[in-house]
Amino acid sequence: MAWQGLAAEFLQVPAVTRTYTAACVLTTAAVQLELLSPFQLYFNPHLVFRKFQVWRLVTNFLFFGPLGFSFFFNMLFVFRYCRMLEEGSFRGRTADFVVMFLFGGVLMTLLGLLGSLFFLGQALTAMLVYVWSRRSPLVRVNFFGLLTFQAPFLPWALMGFSLLLGNSILVDLLGIAVGHIYYFLEDVFPNQPGGKRLLLTPGFLKLLLDAPEDPNYLPLPEEQPGPHQPPLQQ
Repeated sequence: MAWQGLAAEFLQVPAVTRTYTAACVLTTAAVQLELLSPFQLYFNPHLVFRKFQVWRLVTNFLFFGPLGFSFFFNMLFVFRYCRMLEEGSFRGRTADFVVMFLFGGVLMTLLGLLGSLFFLGQALTAMLVYVWSRRSPLVRVNFFGLLTFQAPFLPWALMGFSLLLGNSILVDLLGIAVGHIYYFLEDVFPNQPGGKRLLLTPGFLKLLLDAPEDPNYLPLPEEQPGPHQPPLQQ
């Protein structure tokens, strides 16, 4: 019964968040069970373009390392901020959210070629957190009970925490940079004199993915909390 309740709760999660989180967990489980090897997943331009192992363009975003604190830490932030974006500023715009993933993935892959980066899931997480933080500037975040600050500082706090874990900050910086480019193209440039949206979502994706607006939907309180509401807990 508990399993059924957990499954029912998971099915309430928006489609993109549910799909990406499940893919990450299943990929890691397959590696732990030795059904797959990380060497079959990492991004290698030679194997992609010469050996046509095109799945590596996707799988390098799905593997966050072996089971451990770093994996669960990344999964927490993937699930939390992907869901908050999908239920917040992308509510009713699933196609636009998918385009954001595609834009980020393509740009990170191209820039990753310059830095010889093999796994980019952490960069995608940093991008999600960055876009959410810029669209929620009034939210106060409590970082594991240690610090409380405005949401726009969260990506930098995560980068510092990643450094303490012994990870390279290059991947985090890549995610922040791509997140800023997306935020500029979507939220800043269209509002400038003569500006316009440059990232246009294909009509067929909207027909395929966007659901009708739910008139009974209540916006997430953490999206724009008032002064009477507590900081968002990590």
